[in-house]
Amino acid sequence: MSFIVRTVARTADGRDIVRPKTFDQAELSIGRSPSSDIHLPDLAVALNHAVVRAAPGGSVEVVATAGMPFVIDGKQSEHERFSASKGADVRIGSHSLAFEPGEGDDKGKVVITVQRVGAISNASEDKEEARVFSLAGTLPGKRPLAWALALLVLAVFLIWPLVSIYTQPTDESRKIAFHADEMWTSGKLSQVHKSLENNCQACHVNGGEAVRDTACATCHTKVHDHADPTKLADARGSLGLVGGTKQLVGGLFGIQPGRCVECHTEHQGTTAMPVTDERFCTTCHEDMSKRIETALKDTADFGENHPQFAPTIRLAGGNGLPTFRRVSLDANPKEDNGLKFPHDLHLSTTNGVAQMAKTLGKGEGYGAPLDCANCHTRDTTGNSFVAVKMEPACGACHSLAFDQVGGTVRTLRHGEPAQVIADIRAFYRAGAPRTAAFQGMERRRPGDFATSGQRINFAQTSAMHIGNADQAIRAVFSKGGACFDCHIVRATGNATTPFAVKPVALTRRYMAKGWFDHAAHDTETCVSCHSVKQSAFASDVSLPKLAKCQECHGGQDAKKEVPSSCAMCHDYHMTAFAPLMVRDNRSRGKTQERIRERALKEAGGGA
Repeated sequence: MSFIVRTVARTADGRDIVRPKTFDQAELSIGRSPSSDIHLPDLAVALNHAVVRAAPGGSVEVVATAGMPFVIDGKQSEHERFSASKGADVRIGSHSLAFEPGEGDDKGKVVITVQRVGAISNASEDKEEARVFSLAGTLPGKRPLAWALALLVLAVFLIWPLVSIYTQPTDESRKIAFHADEMWTSGKLSQVHKSLENNCQACHVNGGEAVRDTACATCHTKVHDHADPTKLADARGSLGLVGGTKQLVGGLFGIQPGRCVECHTEHQGTTAMPVTDERFCTTCHEDMSKRIETALKDTADFGENHPQFAPTIRLAGGNGLPTFRRVSLDANPKEDNGLKFPHDLHLSTTNGVAQMAKTLGKGEGYGAPLDCANCHTRDTTGNSFVAVKMEPACGACHSLAFDQVGGTVRTLRHGEPAQVIADIRAFYRAGAPRTAAFQGMERRRPGDFATSGQRINFAQTSAMHIGNADQAIRAVFSKGGACFDCHIVRATGNATTPFAVKPVALTRRYMAKGWFDHAAHDTETCVSCHSVKQSAFASDVSLPKLAKCQECHGGQDAKKEVPSSCAMCHDYHMTAFAPLMVRDNRSRGKTQERIRERALKEAGGGA
């Protein structure tokens, strides 16, 4: 036998909603439990109150299972059987279950119509529940209570903090304790401003007033604007309706555009200040040339829309004075540095220079073909390199020794052409019968003058026997001499100092408006970025071009390449410091290094 249960619900406007459900089973459970086949949500009904089952002969049987009776056709019972064709009316709690035979397509089935016909038990009547749980009898009315709470909120969170602001000291003498104005704080200060947590007035000078740039400049005295404020406003272009409205309203309260706090947001937690999103930069720089006159190229993303690098190059100017100009690397610029130095010759792994370096041995810092580290040494910052000096970098091979007196080796003074001429003349005026090596000193042969000054072999040098001082001076400053092959020499026409050497001016920093951190690229070799092995002239600017950097670096949102925002190489406030992102990465690197050292020490693996 199958059952069809029709649950009737009534809407607020009196309409009935019938939800039928068919059960192809011989027994149905009735109760307050949600798992019951016929669910009756009434406290007067037990969780498992009764069951309805098919009985022999086409009859239906209703049996109470919780010991609580039900009412069937007006009489109380705990077990009743009736004919399905005649039907019956069963009352359980406030619900009526009307049994009747099915018709039409439902013929042969028993239809049970369930609906609530009375109030739910007295314990859950709406009016009873409101009376039991209501506080109306002990509290004031809703309106007075609402006003009282509103005034309390204003007093605690507005008036009290304002009183605290105007009654507390405006300097660091304020006691370390809870102050009412702290309730307005949206979060902890960043690490860099942590020392100001008890000195709110350092930034919030006047209560109820936005932070002014003058408050920031009190401490940050060396920070200057990115550009002229008027030019910055023109570069931003139109603000649009929303932006213009915000600026207008802000101006009414003394809030000017371009304030420090627009970028440097505080109270975001005890962390480092977040690096500025590159969209802050591209708002102006993406198509800035359309709005203002500028020599800067438009840029929007390092990976897809960035101009070629344009380093500042030293060029020869009029009257022998140098000029400096930014030149794109696409033009393959040549710089005027006054030096003759072929990188390709010195970095070869097979020529005579390489063989000489091998012969010098590891004890003198060589023993293998030359590489970049033999001449270029990282500075204390880790970012750049110290200036190359002749004595430690070049003197091992290019000896300037010309005489030996006892155990003392005499050398020509590098970088002082007039003194070199004077020393040579003095040597010949002494009239000593010694021989000197003034020619061929540009290459030190194995076994010649050692850096320790212990031995010198003049017999292997060429043109030792020079008749007089003038000939010796010409030999030093002419082709094959100690100065000529590395420096640009010119005749002066002055008999006293007949030769002069063009000063060497090596560029310390090409990217004046950008920043490159060598320390972050220690995993790479120098020649992987700098094509110096193909450079035959010292005037070559062997900086990597944009495409070389883009092999590893993409834009800020790059997935495959290293994500690189504007702040990685550029700082908004142009200073001598590295950009914020570089400083943060270095700080994290040092912290991790200290953690590793501490762990090794605790584990007994370090001093």
